[in-house]
Amino acid sequence: MNLKPLNDRIIIRREASNDKSAGGIIIPDAAKQKPQRGTILAVGPGKLNKKTGERIPLDVKVGDVVLFTSWAGDEFKDKKSVGEVLIMHQDDVMAIIG
Repeated sequence: MNLKPLNDRIIIRREASNDKSAGGIIIPDAAKQKPQRGTILAVGPGKLNKKTGERIPLDVKVGDVVLFTSWAGDEFKDKKSVGEVLIMHQDDVMAIIG
């Protein structure tokens, strides 16, 4: 991957949304909600503490499956290498799954 996050930012690939409801109804694209779950592809080196000059390590790592807020991150599309990803701050992650 050609993307390298800076500071406390992380790169996440969002899970694919379901095309059908639990009852078997096909959901059109306009009505689909984007999943708030994804896999971390890359992490930055950590936030810089301005007083001491040291890096604060991140709580997440590459490969973690996480839940994040619905408004989190900026979408980035790179069709050549990684497809569509989200770039967000670690603070937008609510939980690590499993």
